[in-house]
Amino acid sequence: MIGLLAALFASLSGLVLYAWLRPNRANVDPALRLESASIVSDGAHNSNTDMIGWRGGLLLVHAASPWHLGSTRSRLLVKRSSDGERWELLARLQVPGHDIRDPKLVEIDGTLFLYALPNQGRTATPIGTLLSTSTDGRNWTPFEALGPEGWLFWRPKRGDERSWYVAAYWKHHGKSILLRSEDGRRWERVSVIHEGDGNDETAIEFLPDGRLLATARLEITPDTMLGNDEAGTLLAVSEPPYTKWEKHKTKLTRLDGPVLFSVAGRVFAVARWQPPPHGGLWKLGGVWSRKRTALYRVEPERLVYLSDLPSAGDTSYAGVVRQGDTLLVEYYTSRVDRDYPWLLSMFLPTELRMARIPVDALLSVSDARP
Repeated sequence: MIGLLAALFASLSGLVLYAWLRPNRANVDPALRLESASIVSDGAHNSNTDMIGWRGGLLLVHAASPWHLGSTRSRLLVKRSSDGERWELLARLQVPGHDIRDPKLVEIDGTLFLYALPNQGRTATPIGTLLSTSTDGRNWTPFEALGPEGWLFWRPKRGDERSWYVAAYWKHHGKSILLRSEDGRRWERVSVIHEGDGNDETAIEFLPDGRLLATARLEITPDTMLGNDEAGTLLAVSEPPYTKWEKHKTKLTRLDGPVLFSVAGRVFAVARWQPPPHGGLWKLGGVWSRKRTALYRVEPERLVYLSDLPSAGDTSYAGVVRQGDTLLVEYYTSRVDRDYPWLLSMFLPTELRMARIPVDALLSVSDARP
């Protein structure tokens, strides 16, 4: 019996050691001509980022916390840069007694709008949407709750000269809706995008013909540690006035933390990627799985994987800004020289990285995957 216990302990120790030392195997397509560098690495668990172009430079916001789980010590850091390399801290924002995460930045009529999700308890289960505004990036109004109550906003997008649209998912999962606003504060419901399947993070982007394209993370059984074999991604498209949606599903991956953007009339996404195999202990969304931040082409009926970015472990939740002929992609990740399983990396420090991708290289890689 002692020998059996000793063998079991040795096996478990070997597995932990392997997970700790496993080298990174991210598949970065060399045709992207990608350049990548760390921009924040301070020992905190840095995560949940967004970035916009602002006043000729860049404005970045990200969460910083002791770990991935909920913490009342979490805060949002707002930073500015002229070159994407050197960053100046402008503001440090918190909600007393709450975890806060998933910040999203937009500029509406010259005012910065920062949307974020407050969270209670250890699990990452936000309860609503908060808004803070600023005219200079340094001084922000106190966070105020936004309606409709209980809905979690993702990234707002400009429709026409008067309208902003945002996808929001229900705090208990399982439903996403489209909202419209003229001022970024008062939002009205337009339609239900999807219901069921553990519907979670839902992103939108406009197609060149005016249709609206949406993706949604489908957990099936929300917040389960082992994930689900039926998990995947919803692809939905709607014509104006965006009241009816044509939907498809893909099990290529579960598109966590997506940012959708357009280049040359095509829609792309930066989001989490779970490399195969899938199933068993490595179901989509499972905590034992390897994770990546990856590039995709998003079409109304399918999702096309293009390439990993240098990443591993707890990762993704990016911001994307185009500057001339270069795409700047900022995201968070665990150590890129290791390949931690997600369960381990949630408790370790993470860094923010900036990837620079020539636009022509992105289009070339996309064309090579018809």
